[in-house]
Amino acid sequence: MSQKFQSQYADVNGIRLHYVSIGQGKLILFAHGFPEFWAEWENQLTEFGRDHQAVAVDMRGYNLSSKPAEVDAYHVTDLIEDLRALAEHLGHQKMILVAHDWGGAVAWAFAMRHPEWLEKLIIINAPHAAIFARELLNNPDQQKASQYMLTFRSPQAETILSENNYGWLTNALFKWGSKWKMTAEIRQKYIEAWSQPGALTGALNYYRASPLYPPASEKDKEGIKKIMDLPREMFTIRVPTLVIWGELDQALLVGNLDGLEQYGDDLTIKRIPDATHWIVHEQPEVVNSLIREFIA
Repeated sequence: MSQKFQSQYADVNGIRLHYVSIGQGKLILFAHGFPEFWAEWENQLTEFGRDHQAVAVDMRGYNLSSKPAEVDAYHVTDLIEDLRALAEHLGHQKMILVAHDWGGAVAWAFAMRHPEWLEKLIIINAPHAAIFARELLNNPDQQKASQYMLTFRSPQAETILSENNYGWLTNALFKWGSKWKMTAEIRQKYIEAWSQPGALTGALNYYRASPLYPPASEKDKEGIKKIMDLPREMFTIRVPTLVIWGELDQALLVGNLDGLEQYGDDLTIKRIPDATHWIVHEQPEVVNSLIREFIA
């Protein structure tokens, strides 16, 4: 870890969150996805710590943060409150929120619930709930791409993901279509994070707690339809939003961008044709410049 990065803890919302902070000024908070941890954002911390307080959190269930064992502890309302309470703990009433994958799902929901806390929202390869519900219900390609979610929800998931020294997770990050070059050092850091007691279960509980997954029955379809039938206002984003999307994402297809403008009147979409789901690692300079331009 760079000497400039400060590793700290906050007791908020009934749990302990670990975070890394650098710099001073307005808060820019980074929320990682599955199966990452705060270090997803090292390039961004270095860049934005020059003129902000740049903070990357280990989301609950991950790495050095608390890892409740029960699925109920991963309801989106708790995940939202973790981020809000952390910002408050850091002495801010307003922030720029940057988020990827599951962090992005939480960030979309945060913006729906607490627009007053956000100056700007930046989402990287994370679907808006209403659009994702539609795609899971109606798009066979997205249903197929999301089948892994059913594995992640299963009781066998921890065994599957941890065998062969976390081989499945390593392949997901570094092999299956990814353009991110793994070094032995990076691999070791990730294995250490995954090996923290309770970390795999915590990470998988995001999937187990979510009402959104590829429907395997009529009951599943009814559950997704209920989400789609909620009032549109509930899903509206009332803060300036930038969506950065690597179009080679094999899990979250570009159909998740179709119709997104219906849910926000100040929305910018930047499609990156040659990037995968792991664009934050593959093209950090592109990500940084797009964020820089958007928050200027």
